[in-house]
Amino acid sequence: MLGLELVVILGAAVLLCHLAGQRLRIAPHVLLLVAGVLLGLVPALRQVHLPPETVLLLFLPALLYWESLTTSLRELRRDLRGVVLMSTVLVIVTAGAVAAAVHALGMPWGPAWVLGAAVAPTDATAVGVVARLLPRRALTLLRAESLINDGTALVVYSLAVGITLGDEHFSLPHVGGQFLLSYGAGALAGVVIAWLGAWVRRRLDDPLLENVAIVLIPFSAFLLAEAVHASGVLAVVVCGLIMSQAGPRVGNAHARQQTQAFWSLATFLLNGALFVLVGLESQSAFRGLTGTDRTDALIAVGVVCAVLVVVRLVFQFTAVYLIRLIDRRPQQRLRRMSHRARVAGALSGFRGAVSLALALAVPEVLGSGAAFPGREMIIFVTSGVILVTLVVQALVLPGVLRWARLPHDTGVERERHLAETLATEDALTALPHVSAELGTDQEVTDRLRDEFEERLRVLRARAPEADGMVDEPALRHDQHYAALRLALLARKRATVTRLRDENRIDDTVLRQIQTRLDIEEVRLSHRETVE
Repeated sequence: MLGLELVVILGAAVLLCHLAGQRLRIAPHVLLLVAGVLLGLVPALRQVHLPPETVLLLFLPALLYWESLTTSLRELRRDLRGVVLMSTVLVIVTAGAVAAAVHALGMPWGPAWVLGAAVAPTDATAVGVVARLLPRRALTLLRAESLINDGTALVVYSLAVGITLGDEHFSLPHVGGQFLLSYGAGALAGVVIAWLGAWVRRRLDDPLLENVAIVLIPFSAFLLAEAVHASGVLAVVVCGLIMSQAGPRVGNAHARQQTQAFWSLATFLLNGALFVLVGLESQSAFRGLTGTDRTDALIAVGVVCAVLVVVRLVFQFTAVYLIRLIDRRPQQRLRRMSHRARVAGALSGFRGAVSLALALAVPEVLGSGAAFPGREMIIFVTSGVILVTLVVQALVLPGVLRWARLPHDTGVERERHLAETLATEDALTALPHVSAELGTDQEVTDRLRDEFEERLRVLRARAPEADGMVDEPALRHDQHYAALRLALLARKRATVTRLRDENRIDDTVLRQIQTRLDIEEVRLSHRETVE
C-alpha cells in the first residue's frame, strides 16, 4: 500500500510546493527539497529509498530528452567550444579538486574520486531554478553543458569505482578508450534511434500511435547505448537534438499538440517528484551515519560546495583568457561576456539527478566481501551538496544577477515577430495562386484576404522597431476582437453544458464541441498573453 500512498504524497507535495512558491516568490525546487527533508521525519516514509536504476532508466531519459528538444541547437553550435570545455575539462578538474579536498579530510583516494565524479556534473533538470532569471545565451550554455557533462562524469565514476573494487586499472590508453567508447558509441546510438524514430513517425497517421513512438524514442536511445557500455545520457541528448530539427517535418499538428501537453506534464511531475525524493534520501543517508561521522559529513558538504563554486569560477576566467590568447578573430570578440556575468554563471552550477543516481549506485561491498569504504558518507555528502546548491545558491543567485546587471535578451520575441510577419506575408502573396488551384469561391478568398491583412496590420503595429509609429486602432481592434470572441465562447460553452444537463445532447457531443471551443480559446488567450 505504501507505493500508492507515496504516489499521492509526492503528487500533493509537488502541487502544494508550487502553489506556495508562487505565493511566497520562492523557487518551487527549494520548497520541494525542504518538503522531502520534512517528509523524511515521518517514520512510515523512512523505508522509502530511490533505486539508482529508477533515476537512470525512468527519470533521466524523459527529462533529458525534453531538455534536448527544447534547447536551441543554433546557440549550442555558436558556443560549442565553450560547451565542450565546460562539459569535459571542467568536469575532470572538478572531480579531481573535490577528491583532493575530501582526501585531505580523511577519505581514501578511491571513494574520494567516486564522490568527486558524482558531484562534478551540473544537472540539466535543475537549471529550471534559474530559467526565468538568466538571458537566453547564458541559459542555453548552462543547459548544453548540463546535457553533455554527464557522460564525462559517468566515465570518471566508473573508473573510480572499478579501481576501488580492483576491477579496473589506470592508464592513459585505457582511460582514453573509455572516453572514446562513451562519447562515440553514445552519440552513434542517439543518431541511429533518431533516424529510426523519424522513419517510424513518417509512417504513422494516428496521433496516439505517433506519441507512443515518441515516448519510446528516449528510452530506446538510452538502452541501446547502455547495451554497448556507452553513455546513455549522451545518446538521449544527441537523439533529442536531432529530433528537435526533424520533428517539424515528420509530425502533424494533432500529434504535436499531444506531445507538448504530455511531455510538459510528465517532465513537470517527474522533476518535482525527484526533488522530493532527494530530500527523503538525504534523511536516510544522515540516519545511516554515526555521531562523529555526521559532523565530518556536514563539514565535507561545506568544503565540497565551496570547492565546486571556486573551481567553476576559476575555470571560467582561466579558460576565457586562454581562448582569447589563442583565438584573436574579430567574431570571437562578439562572444565575450562580462566578468559579472561569469560570476553569475559560476553560481548557476546546480547539482541534481545524475549526482544522486551515481551516489546511490555505489556498490555496498568490495570484491573481497568487505564494505565499500565511505559509501554512506558519499551518499550523504552528495545529497547535501544537491540541497545546498539548490537551496542556498538559488536564494543567493537572484541578488547576484541583479548585481551582474545582465542585459535583457529580447532575441526570441524579435525573431518570433519576424517569423510570424514573414509567414503571414508569404501566405497573403500565395493566396491568389492557391485559391485558383483549389477552385475556391471569390467571396471566401476575399474574406480570408481581409483576415490576413488585418493580422498583418496588427503584427506590424507590434513590431519592436515600431516605437512611436504604433497603429493604435489596429491594436485596439485586435484586443477588442479577442475579448469579444472569448466572452462569446464562454456563452457557447455554457449553452452546450446546459443542453447536456437537460439531457438534450449526449456527453459525447459535449466533449466533441468542447474540444473545438478549447482550441479556439487557447489560441485567443495565447495571442493575448504571448504576443
